[in-house]
Amino acid sequence: MKKFKAHILIVDDDDRIRLLVKQYLNENDYLVTTANSAEDAKEKVNIVKFDLIVLDIMMPGQSGLEFTNENKKIIETPIILLTAKGEASDRIEGLETGADDYLPKPFEPKELLLRIKNILEKTKIKNQKRVVNFSKINIDLNKLLITNNNKEFKINNTEKKILEKMINSPGQTFTREEIGKLINLEKERSIDVIITRLRKKIENDPKNPKFLQTIRGAGYVLWIE
Repeated sequence: MKKFKAHILIVDDDDRIRLLVKQYLNENDYLVTTANSAEDAKEKVNIVKFDLIVLDIMMPGQSGLEFTNENKKIIETPIILLTAKGEASDRIEGLETGADDYLPKPFEPKELLLRIKNILEKTKIKNQKRVVNFSKINIDLNKLLITNNNKEFKINNTEKKILEKMINSPGQTFTREEIGKLINLEKERSIDVIITRLRKKIENDPKNPKFLQTIRGAGYVLWIE
């Protein structure tokens, strides 16, 4: 099954724009759902959790601004407004209402794609976990501290980078090469040493790890769920 980068909702009463944007984003590995009105969009938002909404301002019935004002307090989904050229007041009102970006019509699909990528990346960073608790262990990346059974262990910046990646991808196996690129280190032996050091801070029995495990022939994985 194909893995999509994100699920986007396109809301516009113009059939041509919906089809064009959907086709372009599909070609760039995004899953796209469309709606032809704010009312149609509300029904779909109530059913599906979208990663981002591309929303036209001028539509019959409820406008894009009204939709944003009504829903931004309920949902955290980023919104990009599509505005007619010269509607500066609408753009300002949209941003004040809670929209994350705007794009004047007519627009190039590639520019919309770049704006989508930019917002999704910012959202991803904002939503990254910085503090996790599992078993009797607390990892606090903000304080660079691991607490294990009431014992405190400081972590350095290299260890932080590895933990940050693993914490936000629990159950995902990372090869030594991937870890090496993350911390700018090529020697596999040095990576093994860092993992061993982390185990002494996380595991109750570092020689028989329960959480930070080795997947033979593949790499390392952190189990925290």
